[in-house]
Amino acid sequence: MSMVSGLIDALDKVQSGLGAASAKPLTEAAHDLLEDNKAMLSRQEGEIIDDFALPDASGRTITLSNQLMQGPAVLTFYRGGWCGYCSAYLRSLNEAAPTLREAGAEVLAISPQTMQCSAATVDKLGIGFPVLSDFGNVVARNFGLVYVLPEAFRDAYATLGIDLPATNGTPSFELPVPATYIIAPSRRIEYADVDPDYTRRPDPADLIRRVRSIQQPARAS
Repeated sequence: MSMVSGLIDALDKVQSGLGAASAKPLTEAAHDLLEDNKAMLSRQEGEIIDDFALPDASGRTITLSNQLMQGPAVLTFYRGGWCGYCSAYLRSLNEAAPTLREAGAEVLAISPQTMQCSAATVDKLGIGFPVLSDFGNVVARNFGLVYVLPEAFRDAYATLGIDLPATNGTPSFELPVPATYIIAPSRRIEYADVDPDYTRRPDPADLIRRVRSIQQPARAS
């Protein structure tokens, strides 16, 4: 599925009542977004990332470097709890989290939502790993993931009752391209999956295999 069809179909699945008249402007906006896609310039495997500190849903500050002292981190950037695809993936990661911990890794989920909205996401989905609030998409911007939602999609989201300014605490309409990374204790990116089609996410089973492959050389040494 292309980014364009993914964007349109995702909206259609959520609310068919957007009407046929909305199809053309949404398609044009999706094409424009694809042409201006910054995801292809995102951080890639082999790069060393900067340390960061973000609040979790309870207000506790989580620092990447402190987390990496315990083992690799699986970072997943998601758009928000309002996104059905994001919520489904967070549930899948939550199911995989115990196995990932056994392999030595912790999951950290990052979105531009306010702490209050992140807390609501945690409660709604029953998430047992840290869910972090990246206000203003500062960390996502460092990863090269930030894009501005086209005007046509802002109107469509408003029609669907999705209030991004309220959810994110900012009027910018910036969102991160969904992405999942495995970060080694050295802060080196060992795995990167960045897909502008937010209906697609990496299989948690593949993440588990990759974490285990990272840990095996370390244990052998």
